[in-house]
Amino acid sequence: MSSPANVPSFGNRFGVALMLGLPGIVALVGYIYFTTPATAVPAGLSLPLLALVSAANPLLLLGVACLLGAYAAPRVGLQSYIIDQKGVGSEIWQHLRNEVGLAVGIGIIGGVLIVIFDAVMMPFVAQDLPQSVIGATRPTVLDVFAYVPVRFLYGGITEELMLRFGLMSFLVFVGWRITGRRANGPQPAVVWAAIVIAAVLFGLGHLPALAQSVDLTPVLVVRTVLLNAVAGVLFGWLYWRRSLEAAMVAHASFHVPLVVLSLVQVALL
Repeated sequence: MSSPANVPSFGNRFGVALMLGLPGIVALVGYIYFTTPATAVPAGLSLPLLALVSAANPLLLLGVACLLGAYAAPRVGLQSYIIDQKGVGSEIWQHLRNEVGLAVGIGIIGGVLIVIFDAVMMPFVAQDLPQSVIGATRPTVLDVFAYVPVRFLYGGITEELMLRFGLMSFLVFVGWRITGRRANGPQPAVVWAAIVIAAVLFGLGHLPALAQSVDLTPVLVVRTVLLNAVAGVLFGWLYWRRSLEAAMVAHASFHVPLVVLSLVQVALL
């Protein structure tokens, strides 16, 4: 377990974490700007303003997460080579190189599992999804590749800062304080509870967007939460046992099978 005395100041950790997350926000803004048709822009808003406004909520969440993580992570022994400033460049790679293979493997396996789970569950939820929703997405190759920066930068880095560095670290810290076993660090049960809660909350966070398209049913809720939570548990374990960077690599790798599936769909449509 790392001691807070051995890591940079709270302000430095917060600043580095925030800077790490900003490219993902920029990727999201750029994607919205370049892919939103003029007919979809609400009255009174220009397209550039719409793209910027869309960044407000994720930027706020990122800021709060970085504050929480900068305080809680070093106190419960959850590490990030970059945020904890354990060297630069090649020195950080020396820390990370033994984790990359495992992280990539877990990410790709997680992506494949999600595709399989979704296919298995589709017959049970298809009746709750109007055909207009099922067939609404007719992506082109350009659409698929335009979304890649969002998948890798926002999904792989920004969301890991929000969910693992911020939310999970804070939950571990709270659980550790509540259990009273402060001298020995957080118990595995506390960490596992935080991993699962963070993953489930991530799944629940997808429900409002889904509710804009369909009426939510219990089966749809279970499907949405499960598909998003499974990967979150894997990333949380990596953050706990390896590093935040390992979780980021796994999250980015997780999207590789999804990109491949999207390209296959384009070819078959």
